Amino acid sequence: MSRYVQELMADVQARNPFETEFHQAVREVAESVAPVLERHPHYKAAGILEQIIEPERIIVFRVPWVDDAGRVRVNRGYRVQMNGAMGPYTGGLRFHPSVGLGILKTLALGQIFKNSLTTLPIGAGTGGADFDPKGMSDQEVMRFCQGFMNELHRHIGPSTDILTMDIGVRGREIGYLFGQYRKLRNEFTGVLTGKGLNWGGSVMRPEAAGYGTVYFAAEMLATRNETLEGKTCLVSGSGSVAQFTIEKLVGLGAKVVTFSDSSGFIHDPEGVDREKLNWLKELKNVRRGRVFEFAEKFPSAVYTPADAGDLDENPLWNQKAECAFPCATQYEINGADARNLLENGIMLVSEGANMPAAPEAAKLFVERRILYGPGRAANAGGVAVSALETAQNSMRFPWTREEVDNRLRVIMKNIHRTCLEAAEQFKTPGNYVNGANIAGFLRVADSMLDQGIV
Repeated sequence: MSRYVQELMADVQARNPFETEFHQAVREVAESVAPVLERHPHYKAAGILEQIIEPERIIVFRVPWVDDAGRVRVNRGYRVQMNGAMGPYTGGLRFHPSVGLGILKTLALGQIFKNSLTTLPIGAGTGGADFDPKGMSDQEVMRFCQGFMNELHRHIGPSTDILTMDIGVRGREIGYLFGQYRKLRNEFTGVLTGKGLNWGGSVMRPEAAGYGTVYFAAEMLATRNETLEGKTCLVSGSGSVAQFTIEKLVGLGAKVVTFSDSSGFIHDPEGVDREKLNWLKELKNVRRGRVFEFAEKFPSAVYTPADAGDLDENPLWNQKAECAFPCATQYEINGADARNLLENGIMLVSEGANMPAAPEAAKLFVERRILYGPGRAANAGGVAVSALETAQNSMRFPWTREEVDNRLRVIMKNIHRTCLEAAEQFKTPGNYVNGANIAGFLRVADSMLDQGIV
């Protein structure tokens, strides 16, 4: 580690105590871009990295709401507006009990590089609340979303900050949030994406992150003259990213044998076909059920509870397969899981979730030189189509599914090429982590230099 990175990390840790995830994310970025700073010292002289890792603005607020029993509940809401040098802050809203400032700053930092890689005119932000919509009635979710937007509406807008979906925020939540924003601001704009098709949504938005992750995987495999056809694949999660990852994999002839939720995971050695996938979508999107019900419906499937076996390992990642698509949450693959994946023949990992591989796991994937697509590159399809939705809202004109899908394919293909070229240019060929960080850094750094110290 260079002296510059050591000094930077000492400062980050002193100024952001107890934010371990943020420290790790900054370290990864700093180590990746250190060769860039050495080759181009004007970035270091301008303190570009120091500015990038510090949010431009952080908004924290209380969210009071009333549950179905008439009890007043209070949650905490956040929006981290990380970097606006390339356009309006753009990034997810996450409703989950684990939400706090440290994890949101970590996600927002990664969002800078992800959004930069799309080459679309969008900055980076993220936010959410420590609210858990799981098990809540529609009325409770609506009241919470309205309370959340009562404060956040002051700080967002289609030319200021655009909100996209993340964990716990799907079509239902987007609808309630948008309805309250429209009422408070008396305007119909593209300030939230993932809207219903009848009121400004884009075709392909729900599919975008999952499809994009698979498109990126296909590009990686093509560098070794391989395809996804016939490959056995592990998928984690069962939300929209996982569902559409499975859908695209099945469409390309792959065999998907796992998926999961917080209660446990399903292993189906016969594979998930379209009939099973449609049943899973009904289970998760309509009935909001748990994955153990899948095993009750389909005899070939085996359900394993989350608390079964060694709690230091996730048994989902200890299955024989060639490709892995983590689509659940951050740090779901630890070092032990990574070793299990490698021992079981994994040749490719394409991240559908944000930072699903813990630092030790990511390091192992890079060292073993498997095809490893980090989330800031592999799952950029979600935010890319969010930006396309905003563009359609501005034009008051929807594009067809074919148009959006073609644009998504081109974006993911270009991101893949950009990562490979950047990694090659800075002497780490095939390292998609370095390539993504370097390519993303260069574009945002040049934008910041053009605008001066602001």
